[in-house]
Amino acid sequence: MDIKITDIQKELELTEPGSLDDILNKYRSDSRAGVMKLIHKYDKEKQKLEAEIKRTEDMKCYEKKYQEYSYICGIDEVGRGPLAGPVVACAVILPKDCSILYINDSKQLTQKKREELYDEIMEQAVAVGVGSVPHSKIDEINILQATYEAMRQAIGNLAIKPDLLLNDAVTIPGISIKQVPIIKGDAKSISIAAASIVAKVTRDRLMTAYDNIFPQYGFAANKGYGSKEHIEVLKQSGPSPIHRLSFIKNFL
Repeated sequence: MDIKITDIQKELELTEPGSLDDILNKYRSDSRAGVMKLIHKYDKEKQKLEAEIKRTEDMKCYEKKYQEYSYICGIDEVGRGPLAGPVVACAVILPKDCSILYINDSKQLTQKKREELYDEIMEQAVAVGVGSVPHSKIDEINILQATYEAMRQAIGNLAIKPDLLLNDAVTIPGISIKQVPIIKGDAKSISIAAASIVAKVTRDRLMTAYDNIFPQYGFAANKGYGSKEHIEVLKQSGPSPIHRLSFIKNFL
């Protein structure tokens, strides 16, 4: 008697990825259209998973290149361009055997996926440090110097001192640890990508909280960036206490 297709589906749903081939092969000779459809679906999912595993391994190329270092730290920032709010930097030391899939440049991920990965990174990372420089300091020292300061803070807030820094494009002044600046590093290094995700989620949550205090500016939606609606409100109502005055003078 043939096994019900619904039972085969349940078996596939409950199977760990590593054992999927054995289950699929068991039913490949079943000629029923429903079973063939299931096998085709899971074959495609298996191929997608294998491609993601390869992509993730490729993103470890710098971590492998410098594998003699004990604590490799990825560093990235978010919030250079907005008209309001802080610039936030993050430093992340991942375990050598990190197996988190789907880590990527935070800009390439949906908000939901960033939130999911944030939780995984915070749970599995060897250490995470976050730094933040407010709008007033950005106006005082300029955004580049504020970014460097946020990065130095993030490194200083790590529970473990790294012995190598993988940076997204920049070399941070005032740091004695060896640095490797990588152009578009958030798309090439899993450590930098992880830092970009934590920095992005941290800043987005902060700007959403600010939206409750200054709701007219739409900070929950625009995160302080210069959307058309944001600029219109700025022209009509003037700046909030968290706007960067050096960024908005052309709009006022």
